[in-house]
Amino acid sequence: MTERAQGGQGTVDRRLFMGLVAGGITGATVVGTTALAAWPTDVQAAVGGTNPSDGTGHSAAPADLPVDVDEMDAMHKDGIDAFLANMNEPITTGLGGQDLEWEMDGDTRVFRLTCSEVDWEVTPGTIERAMAYNGVVPGPTLRAVEGQPVRVEVTNELAESTTVHWHGQRVPNDQDGVGFLTQDAIRPGDSYTYEFVAGPFGSHMYHSHHNAAEQVSRGLLGALIVEPSDPASEPDHDRDYLYILNDALGGFTINGKGFPATAAYTAKLGERVRFRFMNEGNMVHPVHLHGLTFEVFARDGYPLPQPFRCDTITVAPGERWDAIVVADNPGLWAFHCHILTHAESPHGMFGMVSVFVVEEDQ
Repeated sequence: MTERAQGGQGTVDRRLFMGLVAGGITGATVVGTTALAAWPTDVQAAVGGTNPSDGTGHSAAPADLPVDVDEMDAMHKDGIDAFLANMNEPITTGLGGQDLEWEMDGDTRVFRLTCSEVDWEVTPGTIERAMAYNGVVPGPTLRAVEGQPVRVEVTNELAESTTVHWHGQRVPNDQDGVGFLTQDAIRPGDSYTYEFVAGPFGSHMYHSHHNAAEQVSRGLLGALIVEPSDPASEPDHDRDYLYILNDALGGFTINGKGFPATAAYTAKLGERVRFRFMNEGNMVHPVHLHGLTFEVFARDGYPLPQPFRCDTITVAPGERWDAIVVADNPGLWAFHCHILTHAESPHGMFGMVSVFVVEEDQ
């Protein structure tokens, strides 16, 4: 996700203002910088290729925007065509968020994580220097069962110290992962072992809590899924998808990728699809699904006393929302952040955009 807009001081001020509105005044510095760095300079940047630099490490704003209707339409179509091609064969390298293999030590489920710097391709040709768990962004998904002992062995290969916080878990204080508050930070070359009993169940996260504004923004984040000990505690579903938002590394991303490199979500007609929305960024993102309905049943992992229906879920930093979508309307449906400066420019769609594909039976 490399994104940008029109040059000129007036436009820069407008983008900064949009960033402030989206992220809140207290997040002005981080959000403003992200908004300025995240707008595609041209169609090459939007669908693949490296942005020209202004010498500061940020992409240089273009002198001209498309003014001819045919030129603009072609740019928009190129992005869609690239996304559709990505559905058949990845147009970037690297895939994050996949379930991590584990082993059992008695009744304890054991995971291993390594923190390191890697090159991460966000959109075709856009390579960012990321901090990653096990070499991918988001980090691998950890899955456990409510009430099950968990052990996570963390090795730090970064050039700086780090920790891991288990966001949403009720862990012993000394396992909470906040540097110099609950533990000494994990220094470069060292390892640390976290142990806790998984719970509560639901959609949770793990991420750095040491120099977190940089480390999490650059990729030290992942999903921690705790299955309920009683499966009847959650709605039945046929598919289970992550939708992890971030707004720093490479701009606006879903599961570590920017449109057109974002993965499509697919389902067969009539299936019940579970989405786990998680915001690991610094800005609020209202996620909108065209043509279908969210049945929202949990917030921050906790079942809602009264589920509700909507078509737009506003996910604030640190929040998790769970929703079921009944795939009852066939077609290719846009699925994107509805802060439009996070999703579409004069050059076409970019950033926080995906598609939900409902396939009719053949």
